Amino acid sequence: MEIRTERLLLRPARADDLDALHAIMRQPRAMAYWSTPPHDTLAATADFLDGMMTIPAGDGEDFALEHEGRLIGKAGLYRFPEIGYLLDPACWGRGLMREALTAVIARAFAVHHLPRIQADVDPRNAASLGLLARLGFRETHRQAHTWLVGEQWCDSVYLVLDAADWDQDRSTA
Repeated sequence: MEIRTERLLLRPARADDLDALHAIMRQPRAMAYWSTPPHDTLAATADFLDGMMTIPAGDGEDFALEHEGRLIGKAGLYRFPEIGYLLDPACWGRGLMREALTAVIARAFAVHHLPRIQADVDPRNAASLGLLARLGFRETHRQAHTWLVGEQWCDSVYLVLDAADWDQDRSTA
């Protein structure tokens, strides 16, 4: 399954995405609020990529993001109803992730009939919290010490977007 937006191609991940994905996942800026430290080995990224490619049908749906023929990140629901995304810092600030998530969310509600989508965001990640708010997500609660990343405990902000509240027109404005 592929989704085309104005500027992006969202497609299933492939084994030949490994080098490009590793180039993103080894960057400290890209992984600053991720659930693992930056990938220091290709094998770590290969394990992550394998997980993207082998999601059982009905459990989730994750997409590789291409812009101008180049892999720039990933977006999807690795396990329904939890949304997740990652973007090469070289592409930050251009609205590309908003464009990708709008397509992912619309598909999750229309095709998979999810009643809601959830997000778990590091509270230090102001850009991600702002993006999700613009897409209509609302905060439900916060919790301390939810992720041990390397040797540092990180906190979580939990957000939800109910299908009944989804306004695709607002999300693309």
